[in-house]
Amino acid sequence: MIASLAAFAVAALVTPLLTKWLGRRVFAVIALLPAAVFVLLLTWMPGILAGTPVVEIVPWIPTLDIALSFRLDALALLLALIVTGVGALVLLYCMHYFADDEPALGRFAALLLAFAGVMFGLVTADDVFILFTFWEATSVLSYLLIGHYTGRKESRGAALQALTVTTFGGLAMLVGLVILAVDGGTTSLSELIANPVTGAAGEWAIALVLLGAISKSALVPFHFWLPAAMAAPTPVSAYLHAAAMVKAGVYLVARLAPGYADLEVWHPIVIGLGALTMLVGGWRALRQYDLKLLLAYGTVSQLGFLVMVTGFGTRDAALAGVTLLLAHALFKATLFLVVGIVDHAAGTRDWRKLSGVGRRMPVIATIGIVAAASMAGVPPLLGFVAKEAVFTAFLDAVVAGDAWAWIALIAAFAGSVLTVAYSVRFVWGAFSSKQDVADCPLHAPSRAIAVAPGLLAGASIVAAFAITFIEPLLAAYADELPGSHDYHLALWHGLEPALAISAVVFALGALLVWGRQRVARLQASVAPVLDSARGYLGIVSIVDRLAATVTTTIQSRGLPGYLAIIVAVFIGGLGTLSILNTSWPSEIRLWDYPAQPFLAFVMAVAAIAAATVRQRMTAVLLVSVTGYGLVLLFGMSGAPDLALTQALVETIVLVVFVLVLRRLPKQIAQRNPPVHKLARGIIGALAGIVMGVLGLVALGARIEPTIAEGLPALALEAHGKNIVNVMLVDIRAWDTLGEISVLVAVATGVASLIFVSGRTGGAPRLDHVEGLVNRRDRLTPVPEPAWSIRAPRTSLADTAGETDAAGEAAETRQTWLLAGRTISPRNRSILIEVLVRLLFHPAIIVSVFLLFVGHNAPGGGFAGGLLAGLALVARYLAGGRYELGEAAPVDAGRLLGTGLLLAAGTAAGSLLFGGPVFESAWFETEVPLLGTISIGTSTLFDIGVYLVVVGLVLDILRSLGGEVDRQEERQTADDGDGDFTTGDGEGAAEHDEGVEHADGVEYRDGARLPQPEEARP
Repeated sequence: MIASLAAFAVAALVTPLLTKWLGRRVFAVIALLPAAVFVLLLTWMPGILAGTPVVEIVPWIPTLDIALSFRLDALALLLALIVTGVGALVLLYCMHYFADDEPALGRFAALLLAFAGVMFGLVTADDVFILFTFWEATSVLSYLLIGHYTGRKESRGAALQALTVTTFGGLAMLVGLVILAVDGGTTSLSELIANPVTGAAGEWAIALVLLGAISKSALVPFHFWLPAAMAAPTPVSAYLHAAAMVKAGVYLVARLAPGYADLEVWHPIVIGLGALTMLVGGWRALRQYDLKLLLAYGTVSQLGFLVMVTGFGTRDAALAGVTLLLAHALFKATLFLVVGIVDHAAGTRDWRKLSGVGRRMPVIATIGIVAAASMAGVPPLLGFVAKEAVFTAFLDAVVAGDAWAWIALIAAFAGSVLTVAYSVRFVWGAFSSKQDVADCPLHAPSRAIAVAPGLLAGASIVAAFAITFIEPLLAAYADELPGSHDYHLALWHGLEPALAISAVVFALGALLVWGRQRVARLQASVAPVLDSARGYLGIVSIVDRLAATVTTTIQSRGLPGYLAIIVAVFIGGLGTLSILNTSWPSEIRLWDYPAQPFLAFVMAVAAIAAATVRQRMTAVLLVSVTGYGLVLLFGMSGAPDLALTQALVETIVLVVFVLVLRRLPKQIAQRNPPVHKLARGIIGALAGIVMGVLGLVALGARIEPTIAEGLPALALEAHGKNIVNVMLVDIRAWDTLGEISVLVAVATGVASLIFVSGRTGGAPRLDHVEGLVNRRDRLTPVPEPAWSIRAPRTSLADTAGETDAAGEAAETRQTWLLAGRTISPRNRSILIEVLVRLLFHPAIIVSVFLLFVGHNAPGGGFAGGLLAGLALVARYLAGGRYELGEAAPVDAGRLLGTGLLLAAGTAAGSLLFGGPVFESAWFETEVPLLGTISIGTSTLFDIGVYLVVVGLVLDILRSLGGEVDRQEERQTADDGDGDFTTGDGEGAAEHDEGVEHADGVEYRDGARLPQPEEARP
């Protein structure tokens, strides 16, 4: 089973690639997988019927007793056969249903195949949390499949509605499963059923689990999402909404019934809502003119019927329920596929516009009539066998004195009458020749498209006659429930009460069809008492308005409003808890070294000054004083790693601030003077006081011995002496993986804000600067025509004289930085260029040194990456964005992705060898002259951290540095400085005086001259 699930996953991943080669023929290829699993399941059937279920268990999270546990018994086998068998046929149908130019065909095929695998995992999962994982996966995949036509508003809305409803039910179900697992002492579903949880915990847990089941199977009041989901392509409706996804709730009810059908909460939910849903769905189906909507409301009705029967709690009802489940999958999938064929042929699903379809498409009409007859319970079809069993089971329960049996029997009888009526309505509407409607034009479909629905319809006939051979599989599950084993499935039981009830059902159904106009007027006159769809939209509207109101209220105050709310909540919440605290330290030590109070005073003065100065750059430098003060405090406290990292981080942050401030006014609050100064001062002071009190509380809150004493031993076990680095890359590697993931997200977010229209590649290279040629590390100006593209004047020489001077210097003086010539001579500093050139390579070497010695000495991947980033910062500050491109001619995104992949790969690598996630492995050997060389997976993890940090710095420099430079140059050129920026934004075109270009526009000194037609009269 696990291998089959893996095969589904792999096949789904490669399906989009196969689609590029095969087109819609890919459906025939991927259909082989569910077909093969179907055959494999049949080979397991004899052992399962003999009472030996197939069980596969792979330990996953032993601490939580969660395992990849799968169990294939009779019920799971029945559902798995439906999922794989119907799934294979639907995939074959897709090959003829879709055109070659269908948008996103590869994605659709992959999602549909993945859904088949996920559904197979759901019905075989024996661990409740694994089951829940597959349960939610079906919701996500159904969301993607329903919303396949992303350009249609109704598709997107229906997909979101289905996801919202089923996810809400799934979350409630998760709470119920947690209660069951905690009180039951196991996460095994089979054990929880064999030893059910009782009492209040069991009642609440089952109620929550049933909430998830009825939302997934579209019972009232959650039924409205299923008809809306008909916006999906027809194969999705035939598979998800007839044979697979909606059966998940029915399966869960059937699975839990042997253990929990006696609970007080069970019957009101299962029978009460099931009966109501059957009647509501059937009543609404009689009002539909869209054939697909008619089937959708019929599905809602049948799902209520299924839940009511399978959850009734007796052996005969369970036998009837699983028989009806199989029959429903066959006839309802067939009907949806038939509707898809009719829709393609006639171009409409509105039966008021259809006429003569049955006469001109006799094969399709025959298939549809057989499936509709099975839905109505007409003999000799499987639907008739199932409905006869249902009536018999409920009649026996009524005789036994079960009060709920009366409700179930009456609802089954009335719902069956409605089923007969809307079945006739479907057949008549789809295939009849109507007197008042001309024959609709038809495009004859290929014969091959009828294979899948034909096989499913034929199965309804064959199964009815072969019910004796199918019954052992169905009875193997039903025998788990209480009751005599006297009743057996059969096509003919003789003259019995159930047959009489069926006869009355057919008669009343025919009466409803005969009086359909009166029924329609009655339905139109009855206003809906409770419209769940309207209620859902109302709730969503209220949430939207509330969110808009809150957002408008907060955002109208800007950044100060955000900060005020955040800090006020911090003060009110933690401040109150701090006051109520009773664990205070017994003594307070003010300092360890005499210099500490002085540093604290300087940091406090700098913080206050930063809040009062008017110059932005001054405020940033004052804030950095507090950061560098922490560096000294860490160093004095014996934390060299923290001191080193803090120093590098503070420097990087300072550079980023400077890069951002270039685009802001020099003065703080230059246009909008600050308001509420007193209130802000009070909030700031209270925040500082609360933070200090929290520090004191934390010092006095320890009730257990510190774990610090055991860290040296743990570090040595991890082949390291630097406890801090070992903690980051080994002991707490999960935290570090999460942190570098956040760094990747930050880099992506920053770049997305700057590169509005997209970005590719790395920083710009010198090849982008036209008019300069790179000769052996020198940039030399070359003659250019009167109108050409070259680098903007703001980053090259600003005057003709400076250009000449730069050209002369280029021939006589060696440039220390590759892109030094791209900076105006008056903005260059040869001293800085020399220092950067001399220090860059040693800094890179030291950063690599810090990377590899970090396990035993201060350093590590984070510190090394920061130092390498600072080296790149220096190159950028000295030589501009072109220098950055020459120093690091790589794509920052590739560095980020490679680093994250390397770090995550070490996490998953241990799983391949049967170990837990992030289990370290080491390779040690003696090397002559060098001594012992030790390399471990934590080293690889640290290299990943190094690459992520370097990629982050490079991406920020490219975004906040190079791209801001480019935008500023372009803005300067557009403002009339004499340059004309080209479309690619990397160069500018300078126009000579009086030159008229191809567009007829004349320029003088780079400025556009007024044209004759623009002169005033």
